[in-house]
Amino acid sequence: MRHTFKITGMSCASCANSINSVLEHTQGVKTINVNVVNDIADVEYDESVIDTQGVIEAIESAGYGASLLDESFQRISLRVEGMTCATCVNNVEKALKKLEGTEDVSVNLATHKATLKYNPEKLRISEMKKAVQGVGYDFTLEEEIDDSEAPDVIKMRAAKKRMLTASVITAIVMSLMVIHMFFLTIPGYTIITALLGAPVVFYLGAHVHRGSFKSLKNLSPNMDVLVSLGSMPPYLIGLLGIFMPITTFIEMATTIMTFHLIGKYLESRAKGKASQAIKKLVELGAKTARIIVDGEEIEVTTKELSEGDIMVIRPGEKIPTDGIIKEGSTMIDESIATGESMPVKRQQGDEVIGATINKQGSIKVEVTKIGKDTFLSQVITLVEQAQGSKVPIQEFADRVTGYFVPAIMVITVLTFSSFLIFTDFHVAIMETMSFLPWVMPDQSPLVLAFVTATAVLVIACPCALGLGTPTALMVGSGLGADKGILIRNGEAVQTLKDIKMIAFDKTGTLTYGKPVVTDIHPETISETEFLRIAASMEEGSEHPLGQAIVSSASDKNITLKSVKDFEALSGRGVKATIEKTTYYIGNRRLMDDQNIDYTAQNETITTLENEAKTVMILATEQKMLGLIAVSDELKEDAPAVIRAIEHLGIKTAMITGDNERTANAIAKKAGISSVIAGVLPDGKVDEVKRLQAKYGLVAMVGDGINDAPALKQANVGIALGTGTDVAIEAADVTLIRDELALIIASIKLSQGIFRKIKENYFWAWFYNAVAIPFAMFGLLHPMIGAAAMSVSSLNVIYNSLRLKRKNLDVSLEVQYEA
Repeated sequence: MRHTFKITGMSCASCANSINSVLEHTQGVKTINVNVVNDIADVEYDESVIDTQGVIEAIESAGYGASLLDESFQRISLRVEGMTCATCVNNVEKALKKLEGTEDVSVNLATHKATLKYNPEKLRISEMKKAVQGVGYDFTLEEEIDDSEAPDVIKMRAAKKRMLTASVITAIVMSLMVIHMFFLTIPGYTIITALLGAPVVFYLGAHVHRGSFKSLKNLSPNMDVLVSLGSMPPYLIGLLGIFMPITTFIEMATTIMTFHLIGKYLESRAKGKASQAIKKLVELGAKTARIIVDGEEIEVTTKELSEGDIMVIRPGEKIPTDGIIKEGSTMIDESIATGESMPVKRQQGDEVIGATINKQGSIKVEVTKIGKDTFLSQVITLVEQAQGSKVPIQEFADRVTGYFVPAIMVITVLTFSSFLIFTDFHVAIMETMSFLPWVMPDQSPLVLAFVTATAVLVIACPCALGLGTPTALMVGSGLGADKGILIRNGEAVQTLKDIKMIAFDKTGTLTYGKPVVTDIHPETISETEFLRIAASMEEGSEHPLGQAIVSSASDKNITLKSVKDFEALSGRGVKATIEKTTYYIGNRRLMDDQNIDYTAQNETITTLENEAKTVMILATEQKMLGLIAVSDELKEDAPAVIRAIEHLGIKTAMITGDNERTANAIAKKAGISSVIAGVLPDGKVDEVKRLQAKYGLVAMVGDGINDAPALKQANVGIALGTGTDVAIEAADVTLIRDELALIIASIKLSQGIFRKIKENYFWAWFYNAVAIPFAMFGLLHPMIGAAAMSVSSLNVIYNSLRLKRKNLDVSLEVQYEA
């Protein structure tokens, strides 16, 4: 069982490591993926050993809050209209409680709201609406948190409020300090600054101290510990200045906490920019829909839709959710799903995709998918999974981060001790840098030791290390989604850039997947009778080649015959009985198995296969009746894409069930360097293994449905999909649009994301490697250190945001440059 949990209380990579550590030692938990950027944990566990509540309790034991994101019962809030008294409340409550699938119904007259839990599998929201309307009232559905009040928005608003309040107070404190130091002595100065600084350090920074306490309790100190130690002790020691003439550190404590709060606000705002891709995808969907209930048309929100509802969609409107047209025909703009700019015709029985636009006729559509099952939701899910996954290079950084804060605490103690023991040595270094206004070697050894130790605490920044990969993945996966490239996980990002061989399936990947009959060569029967028998046999087949024969017979208005004992012979053809005669239609392998002689047509077969046509032989149990050739046209951009891939130094191969001559003819047209022909459907996995043994890292490109095992076997599986055929589960990379050029774009994206990840790690390590020694020798004031620490995290995030400028467009007219 796999579930996603919302985590509260995380502030940096050390927090994620703490949760990881606790869950790794929890019996029954298999895999854990904690994302500090999105505040979520994806956990796979054995239901027979531990349940969902057990996972939540394990996370809570680490000092963090946790809640399940995907419960079967959903809590909703309804704004009820028409209530005027307590009787109205009782009426609405009774109406809702009578419905099967509701729990915890509560109606409030003062707010005109009803809150309840309901099971979407048992109850539709439209049924609730009808029940409430039946007792004389109406309601509109409210989000628990409004779209404009998303959790990250609320979090950012709270951070902004804390930041602004702290900044105003700190500005007053610093102004008083300047006046007190340079202009006139302020009576009771220490008491005034202590009173002003207390709310900043202890109230506005309370969440920091709580996080610090929890992490120390679990023996996994995080960033909060460093900030707490950098602000609370200086403040408390500064209070001694009220009673004795010592240097006060209250201003420093207040400023350190304020800089931390400013940094966290800017960080949350930058994270919001990094996660805009998902917000854009969500905004693509329609907000309301019109459905028919008891013969009447009513308007509901898309969240109120249920499977089986009949939606009425007029010209110019967005289709609210996935469904099947029950009445009418129209032209639909499906560009968000397929990338095809021209509207496509859709009529009764055709599937339609939510968020696409109805351009012409009025249609009635039956809802087939809602919520997480819709195409748009699947795309959003895939983007979220990519943003929440880890790149292998991140594992090392995570391990280091786990030791980072304890190491800084040890360095802080050593720095403090060193300043007290080797005072002259440190003062001599500071005197050489005394031109810096904040370097004051004339202070007492104890003051110097304390200020320097504080600077070491607040300048160290594990957050930059923890944000390096998640932010780059978040921006990169969003950029990919915009272009129709959906990356399933971080491992694919790291692997795709190093691919040495790309293997292509033929049908539907290199070709359009819409074969047509090109040649018929009957021997002893008429062409019409030949096509009648062949099409009758293939009518029960799902193979594209068989369907091409059936379509050809249909186009010629040929009436088909009834078939008995139909049998699909994998990788060879089909067998069936028509009017007591057994027929075979398939490739030469099938004829060889049945000892049917076809040598008289060898020359014709060779000629057709050299023209890249697939030849099928029709025969009875005794003799051959003739040949039929089918051709599947090569995609227009295939040769140019293959050339561009080869130009990158990546070898290409085609894996197909076609005979070697036909396969070679197609490969020659496409420019593919290696051909693997005559492969049965279950043999593709073995062929991918052979390619891996020869070339190393191999990507497999297929339709994502028929080629699922081979896609899984490849180091990176790439599924080419169109609309609802996107196979989310089958591949590491899914290309929504049926464009081969997106393969090159996905390689460029992989290179771009990984380059940003390496840059982020470089700057994070460089910052800490330079800043910490400077602080250890007393050359950085704690206030500057706190500001620099915030800038370090922001630098990583904004560097990731620069990935948005990456040009993924591929020009096939010129040679591709990496």
